[in-house]
Amino acid sequence: MTLMNAKVNTMYKVSGVSGEGNARRRLLDMGFTPECSLYIAGVAPMGGTILVGLRGFLVALREDAASLIEIEAV
Repeated sequence: MTLMNAKVNTMYKVSGVSGEGNARRRLLDMGFTPECSLYIAGVAPMGGTILVGLRGFLVALREDAASLIEIEAV
């Protein structure tokens, strides 16, 4: 499952980050590393952006970036 399928206010764990090159590296640098806990804080009403809480801060991701992050429920 990816972040695109996640429910708001539910805890998840990162199982992997797919993609190639700069997109994958950017997500890893932001803290989306395997075994990291996170939750979906909100979703834009018209879609396009997902607000993710991890490591004590919030990150807004576009849907294309969120689809690269594989998660599993905790």
